[in-house]
Amino acid sequence: MEVIVAKTAGFCFGVERAVNKVYEQIEKTSQPIYTYGPIIHNEEVVKDLEAKGVKLIADRKELEALTEGEGVIIIRSHGVSREVYEIAEKKGLTIVDATCPFVKKIHRLVERECAAGNQVVIIGNEQHPEVEGIKGWGDAHTVVIQTPEEVEDFVPKAGAKLSIVSQTTFNYNNFKELVEKFFKKGYDILVLNTICNATQERQVEAKEIASKVDAMIVIGGKSSSNTQKLYEICLKECKHTYYIQTLGDFDPESVNSVRNVGITAGASTPKNIIEEVHANVRAKF
Repeated sequence: MEVIVAKTAGFCFGVERAVNKVYEQIEKTSQPIYTYGPIIHNEEVVKDLEAKGVKLIADRKELEALTEGEGVIIIRSHGVSREVYEIAEKKGLTIVDATCPFVKKIHRLVERECAAGNQVVIIGNEQHPEVEGIKGWGDAHTVVIQTPEEVEDFVPKAGAKLSIVSQTTFNYNNFKELVEKFFKKGYDILVLNTICNATQERQVEAKEIASKVDAMIVIGGKSSSNTQKLYEICLKECKHTYYIQTLGDFDPESVNSVRNVGITAGASTPKNIIEEVHANVRAKF
């Protein structure tokens, strides 16, 4: 049986950078270490950090409850709002910013466009921490749009130009569809395509592999937005697509009668998990 592993599978630049920053702090500081939210959307990585003493801060309330001047707060790869930085600074905490540089760029764009008087529209999932953080650099008129229906219902700020940005992991084709709907409504629009190139490349490769194989395995955390989108893309091309977090979730029987299998993984999936699944598939067949 042939096994095809996506070249783009696994940690992206921003995720690897964020995880490395946490391990660096574990080595160099004796102060308590906290991450604001999970550093990345992978349960195995978060568990390992917790085992090494890193504590997770879930929200602003928990951040405000920390002892003043004691501890290192690491900003998650997905980024946070302006308010979170202000609270951490006021508490006298040492801030280590592990925000993905591509997400950081969106924060600056949103801040700039709001200052220019434009209304910012964020294409993405409002419940996702990256989008929550991006919105936190906007103003009262900043909105999040995810569906065509929301575009239809959208009422713009009177007289304002629209500046459109995107969640970095949003599906590119869906982004184009929503932008086209905005244009058809006749708005004055500036489109800033902030979908990460690595995300687009990962999605394109996953689709190509899934279209050629009998079964497809997608590896990643259940809370990982980019992994969920990979799964959706692969499922459209290959009906035998399986979404797993670790080798323990993999059922070898699911691929025991196929000629070839494809493997891809989200941007928050460690290399060792991908290798374990790959080795297991090869060993079984």
